[in-house]
Amino acid sequence: MQTRPAHRDDLDTLTALRLALFPDHAAAWHRLELETLIARSDYGVFVAVAATGLVGFAEVALRRDYVNGCDTSPVAFLEGIYVAPDHRRDGAARALITAVEAWGRAQGCSELASDADLANLDSQRMHAAVGFEETERVVYFRKALGA
Repeated sequence: MQTRPAHRDDLDTLTALRLALFPDHAAAWHRLELETLIARSDYGVFVAVAATGLVGFAEVALRRDYVNGCDTSPVAFLEGIYVAPDHRRDGAARALITAVEAWGRAQGCSELASDADLANLDSQRMHAAVGFEETERVVYFRKALGA
């Protein structure tokens, strides 16, 4: 499995893959965001390429704020990773994480962090399979403040 940084020619397929991971936004919104993210120096977008074309992506941000479970700053933070279902378990996620790790090291990071929804067991298993260790579990709360 090959990986490389994403570029503008990938936007159509990359938008569709991103929509599969983050379905709460419209495709046009994802495309606009990807155009911005691809151009940023503090953000990496990587794609996994098979013989059939793009089959997955990973996004990583440089975070300087506190990152749960980390001791250093900045931290490379895996913002999202997705591999098309018919290409899972063929090394795409591992190859994407390797690209993300290299990007993080090049940015001066010594830690890579991520998160997963408590109910997303597939994501938790993938994280463990590519070498992440769980640091903590959290439940976030919110209360609306009236006018």
